[in-house]
Amino acid sequence: MFPGDRFFDAIERGIDPAAVTEAAEVAAAVLVRGARAAGDEVTAQRVLTLADTEGMETLAELWSHAPAHTLAGCLWRLYLLRGWVHAAPLSAAEEYDAGHRVAEVARVVAGVSEPPGPDEVRLMVDDVLRGIVRTDFADVLLRAAAFSRVVAVGRAALGRGNDSAILTLSEQLEAAAHIELDHGLA
Repeated sequence: MFPGDRFFDAIERGIDPAAVTEAAEVAAAVLVRGARAAGDEVTAQRVLTLADTEGMETLAELWSHAPAHTLAGCLWRLYLLRGWVHAAPLSAAEEYDAGHRVAEVARVVAGVSEPPGPDEVRLMVDDVLRGIVRTDFADVLLRAAAFSRVVAVGRAALGRGNDSAILTLSEQLEAAAHIELDHGLA
């Protein structure tokens, strides 16, 4: 026996996960595609400091569950990478320095100034995010992937744990860059 239409009225209203996913995807598309169209320094600064002004928790709520091959998933990974570098610039610099002699091609693509100290890695990761406005999004992803690859090699060389997580991040960003180049991320 079915209670009719009133059955659905009795279900407590919550946030529809599909609506949240759709909103996250739209926000990511507007941020990446719209910022590129604006192309000015004010927009570049806003993109750079989005996590600072809105909070990583807000971005996580929007984008952390998005697949790596989507705009939202890429943005989450980029802001996560920036957050880590800004929170631990000395570790980031040490790990990058340990890996940059071995992963020479990735080092060149990443574009960290020599010698790679804490200020240099912070400047590089900020420049990568500014690239959302200034350059092709695929270039942004490839540069972040290269940086992550060098850090992963450095972590392994230093015997620090969790080098597989940063290597996975690198692989995800690189794969997304190729999708962006082929037909554009959605």
